[in-house]
Amino acid sequence: MKILPRYILKEHLSPFFLSLLVVTFVLFIDRAIDLMNTIIEKKLDIGTVLQLFGLSLPYMLSLSIPMAVLVATILTFGKLTVDRETIAMKASGINIYSLLGPLFIAAILLTGLMVYFNHYFLPNTNHKLKNLTVKIAYCRPMTIIKPKEFTTISDYTIYTEENLNDELKNVLVYDRTQANFPRIITAQKGRVIQMDKGNSLQVILLNGEMHNTNEQEKGKYQVTKFETFTVNIRDLTTGMDFGESGYRSDREMTYNQLVTSIKDRKQELINQKLEITNLQKKLEELQKQPDDYAKSVETRRLSIMKSMSEDQYREILENLRSLQVEYHKKFALAFAIIIFIMMGVPIGLMTRSSGIGMAFSVSSVIFLVYYIALTGGEQLADRALLSPFLSMWITNIVFFIIGLVLIHLSIHEKQLINLNLLQWKLSHRKAKLEEAPDEIIH
Repeated sequence: MKILPRYILKEHLSPFFLSLLVVTFVLFIDRAIDLMNTIIEKKLDIGTVLQLFGLSLPYMLSLSIPMAVLVATILTFGKLTVDRETIAMKASGINIYSLLGPLFIAAILLTGLMVYFNHYFLPNTNHKLKNLTVKIAYCRPMTIIKPKEFTTISDYTIYTEENLNDELKNVLVYDRTQANFPRIITAQKGRVIQMDKGNSLQVILLNGEMHNTNEQEKGKYQVTKFETFTVNIRDLTTGMDFGESGYRSDREMTYNQLVTSIKDRKQELINQKLEITNLQKKLEELQKQPDDYAKSVETRRLSIMKSMSEDQYREILENLRSLQVEYHKKFALAFAIIIFIMMGVPIGLMTRSSGIGMAFSVSSVIFLVYYIALTGGEQLADRALLSPFLSMWITNIVFFIIGLVLIHLSIHEKQLINLNLLQWKLSHRKAKLEEAPDEIIH
């Protein structure tokens, strides 16, 4: 590797890791704000909190790495321009874009790494995060019991006028564990005790009544008064899965799982389409028969079956589209790294600023527009207005064209915006006749 290409690649390292740290930290703070209420309400231990944030980190990295690449590229080439290094290269007859081979090779390698990350590592952590979130919901179930709301836990539905420090007032419990008709329990007060590390819950009720309906003797109703009655709710977290099994949504599926699910949905569509066609043929043949009661009943039955099959077909099609969108989205986000380098090089050259604030500002705007467009494409695909492939790749295609235009402008010495000149004019706005120094203009 020649000196200049190696130098340009080396200049990217510090800005990349710095911007990666900053962007990830910003996303981390946003995530912390979202989770703070849950952490406080559930009184989670430090180990669970660290696990919760640790499993959230891969999703943050899937967004922060492409943005860090964009920030580092703009910052590096802005610094090269401000330090007049690009002028020295041009004066020596060197085309700056001819020195970007190692940079693009590094970008391709990082893209390949992100493809693997998005399709294998990220789905597994998303799956574990979902399971952890479900378990946290049962970690301290008494926090779920909201005052003046009906709360269902296992086979019990609990209502209370007040829940203060796990002390309940005016409690109503529907117990569906023993009979077809729920047993109704009322109490003036109650206390909630968590047992077995959150796997069991004990509700101690004071001064109340128990209302039972006798199923063997219809119309017989029994009311029992009590001073103390205990409701034991067991096995709340039994079977919680933290591994690779269990149901997975599209964002929790690895590459192989997505491919298999897409193939299965396509086969289901074929089978469902065939069933609809057969039902339609039966309806058409039925119409040739003489009108009678049997024909009317059969026509109604086949019409209902066809309508149900068509609804199921649409449901399978929607599920297929969501799977295909997720499949292409993970590739598109990874390839955004190459697109952002194509845009970052000319933007850095044309803005002529080495300030990290400028690089973050411009990068934030570009990435925000990119992500909004990507999300919008996902919604269009869900509504069947665009194909899943086009909805996820059209943003990359548009940004690729913009990158080519910016490269063309930078080759012809066009300047996007001279931030140093803008800053100088703002600081000397009172001296209207004073001209900016040449080193500021150029």
